[in-house]
Amino acid sequence: MDNYHILLVDDDREIVKSLGKLLELEGYKVYKAYDGMEALDRLMTEEIHLILLDVMMPKLNGLSALMKIREKNNIPIIILSAKTEESDKVLGLSMGADDYVTKPYNTQELMARVKSQLRRYFALGAARVQEDENQLRNGGLILDRNTKELTVDGQPVRLTATEYKILELLMSHPGYVFSAEEIYTQVWQEQAYGVENTVMVHIRRIREKIEITPKNPKYLKVVWGIGYKIEKIK
Repeated sequence: MDNYHILLVDDDREIVKSLGKLLELEGYKVYKAYDGMEALDRLMTEEIHLILLDVMMPKLNGLSALMKIREKNNIPIIILSAKTEESDKVLGLSMGADDYVTKPYNTQELMARVKSQLRRYFALGAARVQEDENQLRNGGLILDRNTKELTVDGQPVRLTATEYKILELLMSHPGYVFSAEEIYTQVWQEQAYGVENTVMVHIRRIREKIEITPKNPKYLKVVWGIGYKIEKIK
């Protein structure tokens, strides 16, 4: 567990001090930042595996920092916030947070959530994806995040902006099953109500573009009653 590095971001120095000590007792290496800008700087210079992120901070608030981080990085982010409204939680999660914990929090529960996010992150292979954050590779699929281009077995394939976002989400987490609601929330950045058909249409179009036999897909699989996934292929 001492291989895991956690970035703790909060403008309340007492919280950073006390929570930092607790994380260190759990065996984590802790990096500290006191505003969003400092957090972004830390990410540039340190290897970070999980971020605990406050919302209300000077210079750059937590949600703005979250959006900046998500442009290039898929490491787990847990928001720690005094905002307890359900709408605040939905907003944080829809903007890319992996979890949302309200203050004051139960420290045992927070530690359990930290462990859970780290376990899921490394189990999904997402950490390995970060080794080349500009390209996602799976079998014959190569998705370039810089050029927003997809090649399938070396051949360029044109995607719409929405198709690209869906495929990027699925390829960032090979083997993980996303529900239609999760896909919609992540891609459309809106609350998901009755979105199954919308997502299904886009999935079908992507499959027609990347599969040799769309009715017997190699990559983009349906897990009936649950959702969709990109199969892990070497």
